[in-house]
Amino acid sequence: MPNWSRGKGPDPSKFDPFTKSGKITRRQEQYNLLHEAGAPSEPENWGIDVRKSLPEFKYMTFDVVGTLIDFEGGLKDCLAGIAAEAGATIDGEEALSLYRAARYSKDADLFPDDLVRVYLEIAPKLGLPAEPKYGERFRDSTKNWKGFADSAEALARLAKSCRLVAMTNARRWAFDLFAQQLGNPFYAAFTADDTGTEKPDPVFFEKVFDFVGSEGNSKDDILHVAQSQYHDIGISRKLGLANCWIERRHAQKGYGGTIEPAEFTAPDYHFTSMAALADAVVVARG
Repeated sequence: MPNWSRGKGPDPSKFDPFTKSGKITRRQEQYNLLHEAGAPSEPENWGIDVRKSLPEFKYMTFDVVGTLIDFEGGLKDCLAGIAAEAGATIDGEEALSLYRAARYSKDADLFPDDLVRVYLEIAPKLGLPAEPKYGERFRDSTKNWKGFADSAEALARLAKSCRLVAMTNARRWAFDLFAQQLGNPFYAAFTADDTGTEKPDPVFFEKVFDFVGSEGNSKDDILHVAQSQYHDIGISRKLGLANCWIERRHAQKGYGGTIEPAEFTAPDYHFTSMAALADAVVVARG
């Protein structure tokens, strides 16, 4: 086992990156990719025994909101606009914390319709007008949410080597708008409307497994890509699904607008951007 220094991945000089055939092995590939991404000091906390090399996966399934679409930026921009009109100011991270608590209550409805209720709950705490018209504006802001700067280009590159499948807790009407933002790269898509549930419910994932099975493949052919430890990475590990954590908030503290998991789950692959994942596929392909 290599020596790991705090905040850095394994020292690549400790490894011969090639086999006798001149191709990177799966385990060596994983060490190299973790080194590029930066890994924590304890190697046993990371899933380094990957069953397939990145180019071998036939499907990549994607969380959409938070991984590909910048929902935190969209929420904060909308709230800041309402605050400016009301002569107030808000703290973006405080707003995300309040949003997170309200969104994951027992009264929650499907996303993003639920944003009307969420706004009316958090508005008084932020000093904003608690009127239904602003709640509707909060919900409708989803129509203007943008993809992260690297999302569309990375997806276009990845679509050349595997089938991309969206797995989103958003309703179909919202997903269709998000997909347009991303260049409509998906081979198939599963929404809260299609599955009748939301991640991390295993039923959501089982719907996707059934779809892949109908094409003569299995969950072993899937790499699940997501930013949420709570909704995606933890449950994918429990279901025996290979995963890739896109740590969008790597430069920020806390979990932002996403619920904090009960425990951190070691991902099989870890990158801080979609661009880095797309680059890694190219490198691994050779």
